[in-house]
Amino acid sequence: MKIFLNEYIHPTAVDKLKKHAEIVSDFKNAEEIDAIILRTTNVSREIIEKASNLKVIGKHGVGYDTIDINAAKDYGVKVVYTPKANVQSVAELIVALMTNVARNTSIAFEKVRKSEVKTIAPKELIGVELQGKTLGLVGIGNIALGAADILKNGYKMKVIGYDPYVSEEKCQDLGINKCENLEAMLGEADFINISVPLTDSTRKMIDLEKLKCCKPNAIIVNTARGGVIDEEALYYALKTGIIRAAASDVFIQEPPTAENPLTQLDNFVPTPHLGACTEEAMIRMGMTVVDEVLAVLKGEEPRYPVV
Repeated sequence: MKIFLNEYIHPTAVDKLKKHAEIVSDFKNAEEIDAIILRTTNVSREIIEKASNLKVIGKHGVGYDTIDINAAKDYGVKVVYTPKANVQSVAELIVALMTNVARNTSIAFEKVRKSEVKTIAPKELIGVELQGKTLGLVGIGNIALGAADILKNGYKMKVIGYDPYVSEEKCQDLGINKCENLEAMLGEADFINISVPLTDSTRKMIDLEKLKCCKPNAIIVNTARGGVIDEEALYYALKTGIIRAAASDVFIQEPPTAENPLTQLDNFVPTPHLGACTEEAMIRMGMTVVDEVLAVLKGEEPRYPVV
């Protein structure tokens, strides 16, 4: 068997893969490839059409927006992913970013490095506490719930959420006050977490009108996909004080550079898609995607199918 892989996955997963298949790093002989494992690689309809022997595409991670799912369905190619492997790591990053932004940690660090701080505890670096605040979840999936659990138990935050795919009963069981209206939820939350997949219905779902619904003191964190928030609208909202601050681990163009105007704002913290970038998550994702791909190639049913 030949499996395409040209991005880093944990060495333990690679070792297991090598015991069962030959790894190739290009599509020169696409018709010979049995499976594709990817992190960020774009698997287009053209690639799927050329890979006439392709049986399965494995996504190392949660978001599969770089895979042409419709093409996979048309050609009978299974798609698998690793929906649970990175939950804890991303949840912890959400909490880290919220704390960072709330306490101006990154700004303080840069000012100290540049010898711009003339007194201890300067007033321009006064932050806000998370304790007792209201956390708003845009999307109530595994990652959002992981972050909410930390924030609810560690900071005694009230949790509200918006997700048309999660029932009122489920939210009650989870201790979340469900909001039927996104605008109303945004207006009530002090800290807002974005955890939804990028689809036609979620692209730019947080636009300028939605941002205007937020409290002036609101802090937004996005670790989902860059396209979920309108970046131009977010820049305007941060620049003009419509919201207090924001942090994002994901961008429309990745990795982010200084060319993105958001990165030049003091009230914005960018990170280069680090959500699942921990040793533990990399092992779990790598082993899970390899196991899922090999299961399909053996004719077995995968645990985590997309299609």
